[in-house]
Amino acid sequence: QVHLVESGGGSVQAGGSLRLSCAASGFTSSTYCMGWFRQAPGNEREGVASIHSDGSTNYADSMKGRFTISQDNAKTTLYLQMKDLKPEDTAMYYCARRSWATECTYPIQRYHYKYWGQGTQVTVSS
Repeated sequence: QVHLVESGGGSVQAGGSLRLSCAASGFTSSTYCMGWFRQAPGNEREGVASIHSDGSTNYADSMKGRFTISQDNAKTTLYLQMKDLKPEDTAMYYCARRSWATECTYPIQRYHYKYWGQGTQVTVSS
């Protein structure tokens, strides 16, 4: 059984930093795409960043320079390092995975991903 479990969310003041983690288990595919998405109340779920099993990355334009996606050497944990956080970054953040992917498509769109975690809340106060 496959699982994606996010952690690391919380409350932070504007200008602060957070690192989100996503623990992946039960997956057997050697090629994949993993992504971070976020959804604020009343908004659509939007792609934040993605990383392929070969290490290549994509970012939504508004996150470039502030957010960094990475994975550990064992490729079982996905990270999202966020800095210079703004109140508009407040949202539920989700990790997602698409197995057997030859590449991560851009723009980062939710319908490309099959497996999803439950999310972790990030709240940025001004």
